[in-house]
Amino acid sequence: MLVIALYTIWTLPPNDADYKTRWALIKAGFSRLLPSIEKKSTSRIKRGERGIWQRRFWEHVIRDENDFNRHVDYIHWNPVKHGWVKQVKDWPYSSFHNHVEQGIYPLNWACTIEYNR
Repeated sequence: MLVIALYTIWTLPPNDADYKTRWALIKAGFSRLLPSIEKKSTSRIKRGERGIWQRRFWEHVIRDENDFNRHVDYIHWNPVKHGWVKQVKDWPYSSFHNHVEQGIYPLNWACTIEYNR
């Protein structure tokens, strides 16, 4: 089974914290584009749910600039952490590439340098 994580950082409108509805709309829109061939539990079938999404999501209110930067770094590092790529720059679906273009990160960010011994 292939599991891909989806991480986002949102700025919501003032007085609006309706993450649940937003995630539901994102999941529904994406799911409609895929054929329904995945295995589904009895519970998912009863609820009309696809087997491609986890039921829960984690939300966190960003406290300050340092907290924001740590979360962005985590999101960019995640494909490497899970072994999907060897370097952050190799994950084509990441906002990392936009950050490199804007000069926020160097292209070799988080790469280890191997020395010949």
